Amino acid sequence: MAPRDYFFYALVVFGWSTSWYPLKLQLGVVAPEVSLFWRFLAAACIMFVITIIVRKPIRFALRDHVRFMLLGLCLFSANFTCFYYAGLHGASGLLAVVFSTASLINVLMLAALSRTLPRVTHILAAFTGLTGVALLYLPELRTSETAFLGLGLCLSGTLFFCSGNMVSSAAQKHKIPVISATSWGMAYGALFLACFSMLRGQPFIIEMTPTYIVTLAWLVVISSVISFMCYLTLLGRIGPGRAGYATVVFPVFALLISTAFEGYQWSGFAFVGIGLVVTGNIIMARARS
Repeated sequence: MAPRDYFFYALVVFGWSTSWYPLKLQLGVVAPEVSLFWRFLAAACIMFVITIIVRKPIRFALRDHVRFMLLGLCLFSANFTCFYYAGLHGASGLLAVVFSTASLINVLMLAALSRTLPRVTHILAAFTGLTGVALLYLPELRTSETAFLGLGLCLSGTLFFCSGNMVSSAAQKHKIPVISATSWGMAYGALFLACFSMLRGQPFIIEMTPTYIVTLAWLVVISSVISFMCYLTLLGRIGPGRAGYATVVFPVFALLISTAFEGYQWSGFAFVGIGLVVTGNIIMARARS
């Protein structure tokens, strides 16, 4: 990999590791889908400005806008809506761990869509990682009646994220610049979130507190604009296999942040679980490199 790719890795790991606790702090006064609307509306505006500055195209054919709409639905609205609601039922670090299994689930989805059997190493990696998730959530499932709902929402959000990865890869194969596709994807994601909020009768309000404003700014700039740009660029430059290494490290940092700020309690199951999740991601990334 080129030195630039390692730099992109560092930014992705930092941005995603530090995004889950701010996500948790967004929950409360403002409905999750409304918070997400503000997040991706602001992110889309920033992205379009950057796109114009670097002189990338913003006008595309109708068929390309269909791809952008799918990208917005999967990657920038439905995905995050599931995770925001899951944040009501579990520690932020646990959400990050489930999200890190995207590299495992992605291979199983590709095999199902192509009607081919996945390689033995892929099955081993998926089994190892998903077993780790089950062990991590086992203490929560024993003590919380809503933990199962939270886990289901996390897995649904991860499935949407994997679908968005496929859409992004297809767009790049059609020579659509990452920055252009991301700009339109975020814009359509904000539109879907606005429609969803109106259907649910949620007021478009902003919680005027320092915590909400600062976390919103962090999620817009660091976790959305910078992190997604770097990740989707890596996806196109080095492929999903090696790009998947970014999912190995950040859930560990996210759990440490959750431990420090949310009082997440580590158990024997948690230590074994996070080890299995990391191992599964490593096996998958090596198998696909």
